[in-house]
Amino acid sequence: MNVSLFSFVVVAWGLTWYAIKLQLGPTPAETSILWRFGLSAAMMWIGLGVTGRLKSVPWRAHRWFAPLGLVLFSCNFLCFYNAERFVASGVVAVVFSIASGFNVVNQWIWRGIVPKIRAVAGALLGAAGVGCLFADQIGAGGATSPWGVGLAVLGTMCFSLGNLASQPATQAAGDLPNAIARGMTWGTGFLAIFTAVHGQTFLPTFSAPYLGGLIYLAAVGSVAGFLAYLALVARIGPERAAYTTVLSPVIALALSSWLEGFVWSPWAIVGAPLILIGNIVMFAPSFSVRRR
Repeated sequence: MNVSLFSFVVVAWGLTWYAIKLQLGPTPAETSILWRFGLSAAMMWIGLGVTGRLKSVPWRAHRWFAPLGLVLFSCNFLCFYNAERFVASGVVAVVFSIASGFNVVNQWIWRGIVPKIRAVAGALLGAAGVGCLFADQIGAGGATSPWGVGLAVLGTMCFSLGNLASQPATQAAGDLPNAIARGMTWGTGFLAIFTAVHGQTFLPTFSAPYLGGLIYLAAVGSVAGFLAYLALVARIGPERAAYTTVLSPVIALALSSWLEGFVWSPWAIVGAPLILIGNIVMFAPSFSVRRR
C-alpha cells in the first residue's frame, strides 16, 4: 500500500508543475488557485457526504484547520504559481524537493526530533543546490529571475509547515479526508479574501488548456494527490513521505526540457542533482532520528 501511494504521488505531482504553467496568463494567480481549491473542497465535501463519511467536529478543532488551509492550501501555492512566472516549472519542482530538508529542521524545532549528521549533510547539499540555481537565474535573466527561485523556496517552507499541521488536524477531524476538506475550505476562504483585497477578478480564463489544467490540478493534483501524500505522512512520517519530492522533479524537469525549452546551463547541471542527491543522503535506509 505504501509503495502504491508513493508511486501515485510521484507521478501526480510530477505532472502538476507543468499544469500550473498552463494556468499562467491573463488570469491572476490568486484567482486560479481560488478556483482550484474551491473545486477541490467541493469535491471533498460531496464525496464525504455521498459516502456517509462526513464527520462533525468541535469548533475548537478549527485552530488546526485554519493554519492547515493557510500554509498548505493557499500561501504556498501563491508562491509556487508566481515563481513559475519567472522560472521554468521544472526548476520550481526541484526547489520544492528541499521540503525534505525543511521537514527535518521543522521537526527538530517544533517536536524535538533531532536528526543524525547525515540528515544535516543532506540538507546542506540541498541548500548548496538551491544556491546554484540562484546563481543560474542571476546569470540568466537579470533582476527578476532570482525571485522565481526565492518564491519557490518560500512556498516550500509553507508546505513543510503544512506537513506539521496536518497531523494534529487529522486527529482533530477524526480522519484525513475530513481534515483536508476543512483545510481546503479555509484555504479557499483565505484566497477569496486575498483576491478581493487585491482587486482581482474572480473569473477564470475560458480556454481548453486553462480549463484542462484546472480540472487536473483540482481533481488529481489536489484531492487525490494530497489525500495520498498526507496518508503517507500519517503512515511513514513527514520526512520519509517528502522523499516523493526526489522523483517527482525528474518528471517535471523532463516536461520542462520537452515543452518549455528549458536549457540546462552549467549551474543548473550542478544545482539540480545536488538537491536530489541531498534528499537521497537524508533518506537512505540507515537514516534514523532520536528524541531529545
